[in-house]
Amino acid sequence: MRYIVGYTDTPAGRDALALGVRLARAAKARLDVVLVLSNEERPTLVPADPGYERFLRETADGWLQEALASVPKDLKAKSHLVYAESFAEGLLEASKILEGSLIVIGAARGGLLGRFSLGSVASTLLHSAVVPVALAPDGTRDIATDATGGPSLTRITCAVGTRAGADELLDAGILAARTAGIPLRLVSLVAIDQPEGAQHPDALARAAAHAQEVLEYAGEHLPSDLTVTTEIATGGRVEDAVVSLDWDPGEIVLVGSSRLAQPKHLFLGSTAAKMLRELPVPMVVVPRHSVLSIGDAS
Repeated sequence: MRYIVGYTDTPAGRDALALGVRLARAAKARLDVVLVLSNEERPTLVPADPGYERFLRETADGWLQEALASVPKDLKAKSHLVYAESFAEGLLEASKILEGSLIVIGAARGGLLGRFSLGSVASTLLHSAVVPVALAPDGTRDIATDATGGPSLTRITCAVGTRAGADELLDAGILAARTAGIPLRLVSLVAIDQPEGAQHPDALARAAAHAQEVLEYAGEHLPSDLTVTTEIATGGRVEDAVVSLDWDPGEIVLVGSSRLAQPKHLFLGSTAAKMLRELPVPMVVVPRHSVLSIGDAS
């Protein structure tokens, strides 16, 4: 497995690299650290200065070498300098060429500490990628490291609803938790999935019934030594429900693509987009009919 990290010499780039390290360690995957520069053949009214272009490349190479130097020695990592019309386009092309299993990026500037702010790069990837995309909120780089000097993955939370694709996402969460050997938390979003005008007590009852169904399903598919818990997230808004939950700094959240997504493509749904506004931990968006590989499946 190869994980593509969209890197820049910025806090967001270092957040992405830190999350990439955490996920790659859990998966025993290799990291491909990708830095994208503007296409040298772009139209311009002013001829490009060869000296300036060389300076940009040398500077970018230096940033990549510094990034690789920060990767723990027990992980395999390689750097790549890509030219493209946009950062998102470069990452998509690199993922295709390198056969990446996951793309990791950091939050855009402008969000609150520990929260997300989606920029144009994230928006493009979340509506066009064919592999899972992991989003690192601001501050991911500052999470405490484990004994080997790298960030550790401590828990997977799977946000499960009742719409099409919920079973596929649950299967992805089960596989990821089982192969990584870490606890799995199933969060029922049924109550906040209800259409406007639904009675709150009815929505809560449906959420409780659904959570029990999810727990029973998980019990039939998980090893007996894997810890599974379920919680019901309720609130007047999606954001309120997210805030009501306890979050472990070392966990990640799995969400599925919108039902509008084409098979094996991403399309960030409205619920997931609202979750991002208050979510303090990384989110991984999984395409429909796709398999998420987090953990050593050997």
